[in-house]
Amino acid sequence: MSKPQDAEWQIMTTLAGIGLILLVVTGVVLLARRLRQPAVIGEIIAGIMLGPSVLGLLPGDLTEVVFPPALRSHLSVVAQVGVLLFLFVVGWEFDPSSLRGRRRSVGLIWLSSMVTPMLLGLALAWWLYPSYNVVDGKRIAMPGFVLYLSVAMAVTAFPVLARIIAEHRMQATRIGTMAMAMAAADDVIAWSALAVVVALVSATGLSGFGLVLAWSSVYVAGMWWVVRPLLAYAYERTGPSSRPWLAMVTTAGVLLSSYATSLIGIHAIFGAFMFGLVMPRPPTSVLRSAVQAPLERVAVLLMPVFFVVTGLSVDLTRLTGMTLLVTLAIVAVACLGKLGGVALPARLSGMSTNASVALGLLMNTRGLTQLVILNVGLELGLLNNQLFSAMVVMAVVTTAMASPLLTVMLRRAAASPAEPDLRIDAGMPVSAMSVR
Repeated sequence: MSKPQDAEWQIMTTLAGIGLILLVVTGVVLLARRLRQPAVIGEIIAGIMLGPSVLGLLPGDLTEVVFPPALRSHLSVVAQVGVLLFLFVVGWEFDPSSLRGRRRSVGLIWLSSMVTPMLLGLALAWWLYPSYNVVDGKRIAMPGFVLYLSVAMAVTAFPVLARIIAEHRMQATRIGTMAMAMAAADDVIAWSALAVVVALVSATGLSGFGLVLAWSSVYVAGMWWVVRPLLAYAYERTGPSSRPWLAMVTTAGVLLSSYATSLIGIHAIFGAFMFGLVMPRPPTSVLRSAVQAPLERVAVLLMPVFFVVTGLSVDLTRLTGMTLLVTLAIVAVACLGKLGGVALPARLSGMSTNASVALGLLMNTRGLTQLVILNVGLELGLLNNQLFSAMVVMAVVTTAMASPLLTVMLRRAAASPAEPDLRIDAGMPVSAMSVR
């Protein structure tokens, strides 16, 4: 029998762990679908189940046996590839045209949907800082902690929102298209703001921060003015014989772009997202079949590993006493900031109560995007395991509540004689992302 030090044992144990992950995630996702929940809820719960919160409580500490600490770095590499491909697809599917023509109707509501949760996040972080300002024996600087939580509280999960809109057949309603446009803008602003926070936390002093911002500007300019036209030129002239290699070359671009942003000091995820933004759009049928579809499938296959790597850092057994009160406060602030920050200005703008609440529920979904941001905070040493676990609970609650409550709003709207915002408008465009 191989010993733990043997390379073959490490490889086979890692592969066995991935096999278990895929089986458990599939089962829990199927159960979540039966309960009318998005797949991401099942994936998050499966990840928590395989961590110390459930599997780790069984005799023999099975979490340590199945996922030995010495091998978790291997799982992290697989998880990272899945996240990078996922963010690449999100960046590619961002449609700037969804923001055109709706600036007046969307602008003030969207501004409130970002500013309100960010301000409440600042207040929450100010309150939490004295209790959570030390991680692994190292004191956290207040500006980085406060700004990070502010951004984390303002995010909306664009892919999960798109899936919920599609499942409720809201793609061609005014509320559905408004939510898609606002969430798309949220994604760009949130990733940009998070990049600044990462640069602030990672840099050594103001001069280091300025250097990171300078290199980031050079990177963005190079991607937009050099890489983007080169990609368009190359893909337009791709012949049939080269199409099987398009996905491979594109993946290489995603990974190299991620490596560049990691070197700069703004985290690898921004490189993947930016590479998606500069891809030719709208993608041609060839790019959809040869690049987008295969990479989406690979991301879906690898993302369960990410959820388990996340779950290994979540310990719900520690959410007792004061930490439980903190968790409830985080959930309350998240809902008040995002749901309330959207529903109230929407109602004041003339929308019905049902439509306003429906829009707020959609924008309150956080899902996978929130988990990616939380993992960045964990890597940067801004969150300890208790606060990380509390934030994961918030992501689950805000995402899980959307679908059932939205069903209630739609039923009320169906019974009302005048609910134009929740009725299908044939003139509204349907996003490709929403019908995936």
